[in-house]
Amino acid sequence: MLSFFVGSYTKSINPEAVCVGHGIYSLMLNTDTGGIVSLSTENCCNPSYLITSENGEFLYCITELNELDAPQIIAYKINDGFSLSFLNKRSINGGYPCHLEKFDSNILVACYGTGNVIRFPLESSGRLQVGKENYYHEGSGAVMNRQESPHAHQIAIQPVTSNIYVCDLGIDCIKAYSLKEGKLYPNAHNDFKMPDGSGPRHLVFNKNGDLAYVLNELSGAVSVLRNENGSFKSLYAYSSLPGKYFGKPSSSAIRLHPKGLFLYTANRVLEAITIFKVMKDQLLLVGFHYTNGKELREFNISPDGKWLIACHQNSHDIVVFRIKENGTLMEVSRTKKMKSPVCVAFSRVDLYASV
Repeated sequence: MLSFFVGSYTKSINPEAVCVGHGIYSLMLNTDTGGIVSLSTENCCNPSYLITSENGEFLYCITELNELDAPQIIAYKINDGFSLSFLNKRSINGGYPCHLEKFDSNILVACYGTGNVIRFPLESSGRLQVGKENYYHEGSGAVMNRQESPHAHQIAIQPVTSNIYVCDLGIDCIKAYSLKEGKLYPNAHNDFKMPDGSGPRHLVFNKNGDLAYVLNELSGAVSVLRNENGSFKSLYAYSSLPGKYFGKPSSSAIRLHPKGLFLYTANRVLEAITIFKVMKDQLLLVGFHYTNGKELREFNISPDGKWLIACHQNSHDIVVFRIKENGTLMEVSRTKKMKSPVCVAFSRVDLYASV
């Protein structure tokens, strides 16, 4: 059995979004059958992204809301039965926070609507302190209906060096930061400009941290970058969309298999997961797995690398796939019991035990 958590949209953030979830779902995966069992639900407004602590004791989420609706970051204690107990919450100075990451004794938050990054220190009890440094990005991009201003979308920590990078979809840039003496500082000399109109959404590093794979939401491309001494260099770009696809690119998620052998990306509208085989610093397209749902917003891979769990926001599906030896997927179960699912988070205890 393997526990995990799913975040959901409970309140509409735009006219096209289906947001009828109930908060954070605590779930259990039967690793013999691939079936899902619901354990409990924690009521919370728009917990669209979740992160757990390394020791598996705490869970943190953001409430993705407009700045005028007072978004928050919330800390929970994970109980023995994987239910959640509220610890505390702090106000987020920004609009539509969409991603968070834990780094040392801090939680870093990216705000899509206002294009800023904030550091929240943590107490030893797991509780959040008030937000400290708050950096606003500047600029715009080529796609005016999506890139009229900065849109910080994800925070990624580079393995080994612990450099910090933020994908900003609005300005086609990966912004660089570092944590020095407990404070967050920008490293502008290591910022990396992506192709105009690409819209970098999320990135993942390989285990050594020398290669990064960037998923570009607006172009559907996966960019392979080499990182040397904190600076990126572009190597290759691969389309995550079929050659005969003429619809709108809307890439949503990217994950590297724990063994580093395969790379997976998700695309909404296409509603499919694209599978690449990792060939040193290059990628080889394996194929496309259509997920038979609406709004494939997020997926995650279990720490043991055997399962991929995907979320369809608009059709209310959580789908479990078994990952085969060749990297391809086989659906083994599907449930519609959890509404508007948009994020999957596994316990980091399981993650570190499997590496």
